Amino acid sequence: MIYKVLLNVFSFFIFLTCAAQTDTVLVKTTYGSFKVVLYDFTPNHRALLKKNIQDGTYKNAEFNRVIADFVVQGGELDEAILTKEAEDPDKLPERLAPEFDDRAFHKVGALGAGHDGNLTKSSFLNQIYFVVGKKVSVNDLKVLEEKKGIKYTNEQRQLYLEQGGQPRLDKDYTVFGEVIEGLDVLMKISKSTTDGEDKPLNKVLFTMELLN
Repeated sequence: MIYKVLLNVFSFFIFLTCAAQTDTVLVKTTYGSFKVVLYDFTPNHRALLKKNIQDGTYKNAEFNRVIADFVVQGGELDEAILTKEAEDPDKLPERLAPEFDDRAFHKVGALGAGHDGNLTKSSFLNQIYFVVGKKVSVNDLKVLEEKKGIKYTNEQRQLYLEQGGQPRLDKDYTVFGEVIEGLDVLMKISKSTTDGEDKPLNKVLFTMELLN
């Protein structure tokens, strides 16, 4: 029942940001498939993901960090990226500058780019995550607005309060797309049994394909 209500609310708000977007991605996983739209207003992250898909970065890749009520993460792990970079200390780490847009926020199903907590909030080149989220209160949003200088719209506030999400990540990590179909698949993945490092005990593989 809760998934039905969640999906109804989710579907109602899709048109607010997705109606005019150009690129759609099909994500095939061990648990089924879901579709993602990439935002035109975050063009650099959109272009990077499209390049990674074309290069095969996300072919039989692994969702290697799964935390219920938080995120489902895929691509290279922080430790692997930082270890590789440490082997060549003379080379500057490669990151993508953040693209923050008031229309992009960490609602359930949001697609974001991970990073290592660097001061510029620049993204890793091949690490992505999908927001699963948790309940959000009026006070949570009030605290975040004061702390981060965010002013949520009525629509964003309603979506967070009714559906949940991870608003504490807003303006710290770039959101550049969202799930538009198959949210239940993402939810199933988020319930995977994991080890002490949040890695699923049974591999959850995924492949991304550009649909247009």
